[in-house]
Amino acid sequence: MAYKISKWDLSQLYPGYESPELQSGFDMIEEQVTSFEGVRNKLKPDMPADQFLDVLKASEITARVGNKLYSFAGLSFTADTQDQKAQALQARVMQFLAEIENRTLFFSLWWKELDDENAKRLMDASGDYRYYLEAMRLYKPHTLSEAEEKIVNLKNVTGVNALGNLYDSITSRYMFKMKVNGKEKEMTASELFTFRYSTDPKVRAQSYQSQFKVFAEDGPILGQIYQTILRDWHNENVNLRKFKNSIAPRNLNNDVPDEAVEALLGVARKNVGIFQRYFKMKAKHLGMKKISRYDIYAPIAASKKTYEWDEAVNMVLNAFNAFSPKVAELAKRVFDDNHIDSEIRKGKRGGAFCWSYLPEATPYVLVNYQGTGREVATLAHELGHAIHAMLASHHSTFTFHSSLPLAETASTFAEMVLIDKLLAEETDETVRRDILFKQMDDAYATIMRQSYFALFEKTAHEMVQKNASVDDLSAAYLENLKEQFGDSLDVSDEFKWEWMGIPHIYQVPFYVYAYAFGQLLVLSLYQMFKAEGESFKPKYLKILSSGGAEAPEKILSEAGINIRDPKFWQGGFDVLEKLVSELEALPVAKPAKAKKKAAKKAKSAAKKSTKKVAAKKASAKKTVKAKAKKKK
Repeated sequence: MAYKISKWDLSQLYPGYESPELQSGFDMIEEQVTSFEGVRNKLKPDMPADQFLDVLKASEITARVGNKLYSFAGLSFTADTQDQKAQALQARVMQFLAEIENRTLFFSLWWKELDDENAKRLMDASGDYRYYLEAMRLYKPHTLSEAEEKIVNLKNVTGVNALGNLYDSITSRYMFKMKVNGKEKEMTASELFTFRYSTDPKVRAQSYQSQFKVFAEDGPILGQIYQTILRDWHNENVNLRKFKNSIAPRNLNNDVPDEAVEALLGVARKNVGIFQRYFKMKAKHLGMKKISRYDIYAPIAASKKTYEWDEAVNMVLNAFNAFSPKVAELAKRVFDDNHIDSEIRKGKRGGAFCWSYLPEATPYVLVNYQGTGREVATLAHELGHAIHAMLASHHSTFTFHSSLPLAETASTFAEMVLIDKLLAEETDETVRRDILFKQMDDAYATIMRQSYFALFEKTAHEMVQKNASVDDLSAAYLENLKEQFGDSLDVSDEFKWEWMGIPHIYQVPFYVYAYAFGQLLVLSLYQMFKAEGESFKPKYLKILSSGGAEAPEKILSEAGINIRDPKFWQGGFDVLEKLVSELEALPVAKPAKAKKKAAKKAKSAAKKSTKKVAAKKASAKKTVKAKAKKKK
């Protein structure tokens, strides 16, 4: 089958903004919630289990329609952040669902207050809903009164959520100017970012400088949005809900112990030297005394290999098929159902994501594809997310979606499966070398970079409470970079604006450590796969098929993993240290520039040598002629 670059088909959710089906979704929820409100007086501690189960099923029916509405609005907005109809629909849906949540809030409040004995009795009879109910009760110490919770829900719609959308709208409309082949070109962020992998250091530097120039101009506005989001987070979560610090609400939302997150970040900080060693070694392979922050993703080989979309899709599907035909078949569904948006266009959100909304539905995937090897890996990554959701399709709407820390497991594993296949099949040594270095580049981007983002967030949340200015936050971010890089490379001052271009810290505070969690977990799982072979696969697929139906700690403990133990996280870094040692043992190949210079020198020397030989011959001829003349 031939695959073409395309936009996704959202009509499978709703035919359009004005469609009767869309309006029917709003009407259906209204009707269901009116009926659900009648349950309020029937909620008793000793209520029969079957009656309680009916309440849960009714709640899920409403959630299903709500997920559909929210997804149609959200996906439409990301497809074109400048589309006014999409903006209006998203605002309408968020307002509507907040009001619906307020009308059904009584159920979750009653459930959290229920005595332990009756809660256990009802959970034991609730089947797949069990963990959903169990996780809800964890919020009991941080729950406000019904009136307060209603105010918070409404406040979020026109407050922090609206600010997040505003940030998206502002940054997605940015166009960047950069000289390409001597001509100034205007481009989107996705197009600009590809130049960070150029073989030319000047081009790499320009890519960053072009971005930071635009962000610096809006720095005071983007910084103010961030400060306000952080104040809102602190006001609600620390002041009102009494969480002990700013990261604790995310940990509870992920159902990951604070102890495990602190162990992860602490071990990451302790192992920063591995990446500093790597960057020093990479400088040698690039033929540079010392690299700058512009160069961390520079390719080692001068290979400009690109992949057509059809080739990329088939490469990924074939890699998945070699691991498990079932996994490949699930990934193929995303293309068969036209649930992927792969083209580059103005207004479309940059980056990549996977959006799953109902257990039985094929998830939607967004990428901005331009043909590089990195983008092939990104495609594998996002399809890994989709596979994860589809493997959990037997769970309820409340329990199929995995928690954030486990959400990166399938995606990162999928990338590693692809890279293994590429290494096994690639015969060009320059491309192979590039792939090996790319593994470390990606490990940096996913583990150390994200860990230090989380550390910056912790600092920023504290600083904003002490009335830090935008410039203060930028200075703190620059210090954060200097700590993680040490003397391994040079960081120019303009990188102080970089944090403003990280959507996650605006949209989902402390989301970022999930990437490091997922990558280190996968390094451990992949070692198990290498050691166990076929017998590992059922164990791995079982982890994925659990979705969000159990606590992450429980799912992983069944696979023999203790996330509270720093030794577990250190194991992932030990794998990376081994990879760096292997790369250090590689002979330093002459960089493309040096090779070119050497070839030019050799050519020049050969030319000179030829001229000398010719001159000698000419001189010899003259001598012979002169002698002959003399004889005459």
